[in-house]
Amino acid sequence: MSWRTKVCASIVPSVVLMAGPALAADDATVLKDLTAVIALQGQSCGQVVTATKQGENDYAVACSDGSRYRVFVNPDGRVVVQKQ
Repeated sequence: MSWRTKVCASIVPSVVLMAGPALAADDATVLKDLTAVIALQGQSCGQVVTATKQGENDYAVACSDGSRYRVFVNPDGRVVVQKQ
């Protein structure tokens, strides 16, 4: 497993734990962590400006450069950044 995958696999669950169910998905910490996850996956984004929680470990994000992604953990436990 590459170091990028290991880092991403630890960041996304941390994002979910830090966000908590009562906090909005647009919390600055969550946006910053999602920006890091997208960058570590080699995708262009600039900075995440909005994030909508779609489920556990599943976010729809919009970036400052206009890109949109779905960031989620697949059943194998890997972080996936899918361009929308």
